[in-house]
Amino acid sequence: MNQQTYITPELFTFFRELKQNNNREWFEANKQRYEKYVREPLLQFIADFGLRLAEISPHYVADARRVGGSLFRLNRDIRFSKEKTPYKTHAGVQFRHEVGKDVHAPGFYLHLEPDSVFVGVGMWQPDAPALGRVRQAIVEQPERWQRAIADEGFRATFVLGGESLKNPPKGYDPAHPFVEDLKRKDFIASATFSEADACAPGFMDRYGEICRRAAPFMSFLTMAMGLSW
Repeated sequence: MNQQTYITPELFTFFRELKQNNNREWFEANKQRYEKYVREPLLQFIADFGLRLAEISPHYVADARRVGGSLFRLNRDIRFSKEKTPYKTHAGVQFRHEVGKDVHAPGFYLHLEPDSVFVGVGMWQPDAPALGRVRQAIVEQPERWQRAIADEGFRATFVLGGESLKNPPKGYDPAHPFVEDLKRKDFIASATFSEADACAPGFMDRYGEICRRAAPFMSFLTMAMGLSW
């Protein structure tokens, strides 16, 4: 068991203050706090979680690089946004498949935001070809999909969410037993925690167990994409 504490209340304090002072001047004056309480601890979390992740799937990667790895960058992409604040007010970590290129690929996610801590798994806003592959896998392997979402550990831990179409996608049977799943635009599930949970010793063990319970769901999505689980 790993009783090390990676996440501290100072992380959430930093983001609360950043939300009230979301500008470059404030950030530059507080950059050392970001490094000390957010980036460095989370990079260590990522590095240490690698062995546990390999036990769930050897094809998912814990990448502890400072840039371009499992830790999302703090800067927002404001090129096409009306909201021009420069920084995200949360930390995000995603463990993606070894061939996954971006946030939309299958992944295990950890979200750390004041009053909003959750573990997410699955595929968020996949592109049309990827969405089609998952839907087709559900049609071709309905029993396997049923086992994935009905798995006892998964159901006791996660809630399926994300956006859905109002009507079945074109070409799919409206009477299909999993038509509500075929309508999904996201194939994601989440489990919610408190800030105290995230800051408690042994949270890495808890996070690892949560990810392990998502294995049937993640295995289905991964293989639907033609990837190795």
